[in-house]
Amino acid sequence: MKALVFEPFSGASGDMILSSLLDMGMYVDESKIADAVSVFNLEMEVKEVEKRGIAAKKVTFVNKNSKSKKSADGAMTVQSYADIVRTIERSGLSEEIIQNSLSIFERIADAESSVHRVQKETLTFHELGALDTIGDLVGCSIAFMDIQPATIISTPIAVGGGSVKAEHGLLPIPAPATVEILKNTSLLYHGGPFESELLTPTGAALLAHFVHRSEHFLPQMRIEETGYGAGLQDLPMPNVLRVSLGEITNENLHLSMEIDAIEVLETNVDNVTGEMMGNFVEVLMAEGAKDVAISPVLMKKGRTGYVIKVITSQQDTARIAYRIMEETGSLGVRVMQVKHRFVADREEKTVKVRIRGVDKEVGVKIGRDAKGNVLNVAAEFEDVKRVAHELKMPLKDIMKIVEGSYIGNYSGSKFRDSQFTVHG
Repeated sequence: MKALVFEPFSGASGDMILSSLLDMGMYVDESKIADAVSVFNLEMEVKEVEKRGIAAKKVTFVNKNSKSKKSADGAMTVQSYADIVRTIERSGLSEEIIQNSLSIFERIADAESSVHRVQKETLTFHELGALDTIGDLVGCSIAFMDIQPATIISTPIAVGGGSVKAEHGLLPIPAPATVEILKNTSLLYHGGPFESELLTPTGAALLAHFVHRSEHFLPQMRIEETGYGAGLQDLPMPNVLRVSLGEITNENLHLSMEIDAIEVLETNVDNVTGEMMGNFVEVLMAEGAKDVAISPVLMKKGRTGYVIKVITSQQDTARIAYRIMEETGSLGVRVMQVKHRFVADREEKTVKVRIRGVDKEVGVKIGRDAKGNVLNVAAEFEDVKRVAHELKMPLKDIMKIVEGSYIGNYSGSKFRDSQFTVHG
């Protein structure tokens, strides 16, 4: 299993994460990131630096309009929440980059909103709202898409200690917004080892979004490449973030299955009909939900209702939750605490089968583990239903013929041919 492992022994920030990924060389396309951030009038500079004897990459962003680097507090501009959202949405970048960047930014905005007890729409951002932070979010999104690891792991994060000067005065370390981001994740963290801010809110949000799980130590793996991203501070130990890419060697780990970072949304409704629920499932699946389950329940005052559970990718959580409320009239959607799910590698094929002397095309779905071993074969229901109706045969018989014959054409880890003949 291809794994990406972060070791934040000296903390993490947005630029440290991006720098560490770029330091892995051929695995990340630096020019692609430079082109992407240019739509925000940013130029990306990547330099080789040294931190306590360790060579590392250091990324900085330059505003092409002013040609001046970010100020000491990390801000080039002051922007509102809405400004930043619009800037990302109208960037013209791919939908996946935009959704990842917005989801990470939403974590930061939600944390600031919770800490200050204000609506996030009224927030203005200083350090976090600057264009260079947008560069970090977009750059990291592209880097992770380039690498495409099966799983992303982090060892415990050193957050530092003491206090930090902020707009409202001295704040404890980790900063309240950083704690707010960390508290609803699976990330492990600890104080120290120095009195300094080692983990920034942007760094916390990026790790919270992309990391699937935390482990106390580097897992057993064959390392193919490492990268070091430099921080701004001069500390008694190297102020760098290390990332390693390699294969996890323990074959039993995760049962050779892929890990999919998800969230589970849940809500109760009692003012909708069964017909509306049937349409609702179709709408959410078309919107990109991974799965939808609805159970009838008895609610308060003896009313009948439904419990709705929806599995969605992390970057789609806010959008799918809004769609649930829009479709059902629910006033609140719960986000369940789920780390990830194990998934088989899924493939869809169209096969030609001959049943009673007639050729028919039927879709099949194949589930495999990470080694290519077939776990399950399922015929596409609507196709089977169509063939059963056309041939006037029981649906279950068509299902058995298609699935059984497809498995029969299976050899080793691959199917010999997607077309075969079956005499039913």
